[in-house]
Amino acid sequence: MSLRLSTVILPYRRWSEGGGTAWTRAEELGFHTAYTYDHLSWRSFRDGPWFGAIPTLTAAASVTDRLRLGTLVTSPNFRHPVPLAKELISLDDISGGRVTLGIGAGGNGFDATALGQEPWTPRERADRFAEFVPLLDRLLTEDSVTYEGRFYSAHEARNIPGCVQRPRLPFAVAATGPRGLKLAARYGQAWVTTGDPKLYENGTPEQSVEALRGQVGKLTEACAEIGRDVAELDKVLLTGFTPDRGRPLESLDAFVDFAGRHQELGFTELVIHWPIPDSDFAAEQKVFEQIAMEAPAQLG
Repeated sequence: MSLRLSTVILPYRRWSEGGGTAWTRAEELGFHTAYTYDHLSWRSFRDGPWFGAIPTLTAAASVTDRLRLGTLVTSPNFRHPVPLAKELISLDDISGGRVTLGIGAGGNGFDATALGQEPWTPRERADRFAEFVPLLDRLLTEDSVTYEGRFYSAHEARNIPGCVQRPRLPFAVAATGPRGLKLAARYGQAWVTTGDPKLYENGTPEQSVEALRGQVGKLTEACAEIGRDVAELDKVLLTGFTPDRGRPLESLDAFVDFAGRHQELGFTELVIHWPIPDSDFAAEQKVFEQIAMEAPAQLG
């Protein structure tokens, strides 16, 4: 399968001050999907401008025609399935069926405490995620949903007319642990990983490739357990969080080498960060655009 190239555009610029130009340029460059982060604030950007994911994607839908749009990733940290489903159905309608929902269990970042709660333990995050995903699946496929769970409830939640994409918009499930991988196998149209975070500081690119090989193997096992062919799932690598860091964006050749190694593991989509000066995602815009235009043809 040919390797698709996508980008993630962080929502840190006012729309009136150039916030929309990256989205239109992403479509011109031929990216498959342009994602954004669904956070209330994020890392080094916490004390600067940061805008909401769903309104940003709605605006992006209005200035593009072909580009797919999505989140990387939405989590239960500050989302409830009932209002989220309504927003996603609306966004899917506005975009003409171009939305992918990247969805994950969340972590211990700023989102985890912004509503005043104590950060959930890894087990509680997994428990909530295991309830969140099936309920959201129902809300996006059924006209009316009533549900009473441990963490989430819905009472005659109406979602007519449903998604433009049928039976619903695709889920790209971020997971590396066994429970998350089972959710990806059952509910995902794609699986997302950033690699093994333990290798980011002191690991090597070779160790990262082996770790990713192991993750793909565990996904394959999770699919086999329910009789699903793992080839049915797209496999998405969000780059920038492996020991390679930003080096793949230093030149076209460097990126093609990096991408080829991961394509051999079975990845079908690589996501690269839109350059942001003076940040962890700094890169030469000219090289970035060359990669977007020329790398897919070299990767077949």
